[in-house]
Amino acid sequence: MRINKFLAESGVASRRASDEMIKDGVVKINGRIAKLGDEVEMGDSVSVNGKLINTVKKYDYYMMNKPKGYVCTVKDDKGRKTVMDLLPNNSKRIFPVGRLDYDSEGLLILTNDGDLTFKLTHPKNEVPKTYLVKTEKPVSDEDLGKLRSGVVIDGVKTKKCNIRLIETLKTGSKLHITITEGRNRQVRKMFEAVGNHVDFLKRIKIGDLTLSGLNRGEIRSLSQREIDYLLSI
Repeated sequence: MRINKFLAESGVASRRASDEMIKDGVVKINGRIAKLGDEVEMGDSVSVNGKLINTVKKYDYYMMNKPKGYVCTVKDDKGRKTVMDLLPNNSKRIFPVGRLDYDSEGLLILTNDGDLTFKLTHPKNEVPKTYLVKTEKPVSDEDLGKLRSGVVIDGVKTKKCNIRLIETLKTGSKLHITITEGRNRQVRKMFEAVGNHVDFLKRIKIGDLTLSGLNRGEIRSLSQREIDYLLSI
């Protein structure tokens, strides 16, 4: 098993974050500093920052309604609050799946299942994610057409998306937008590309999974039905 997959399945971090730890030289296999792509075999000893890692025997799955003012990472080098600060003190070792930026809120999955994390975050799987958006200015029909067809952000055109106008407000618009990519601050940048600004952004669905009345900052275990659904995506 690849070392990054082993760390993900052991609940240390996502594969991407595990790769960064490997690059930093804090991961060892049998006392030797691990390299990207190294394999772990049965009986090998793996440690991170000197702490021995045990393979997870049972996975845990949680849903959080992330509030604004928290970053989706286990530890933040800028000292900001992270979603891990919202977990009970007796929580098991889990990590957030994907990202919601500091100023955004809504549905976040946390787990120690590395394979599910990879499935939900890798662009090739095109898992739909739906957001409630409130914009600074009203969105025109022309701009809706551009957003649906794809706009250029960071030099690359976005894939087609579903977008529905919910309400036109005095100072902006309220919309639902569903995308199948997970690029950095993608929804905000898409509206910036048509000359608008997002005042409020909340993820309300991942696939068919919804917040189900979860209040801001609350977390709950996923039901077996919800787990089975995510694993089937």
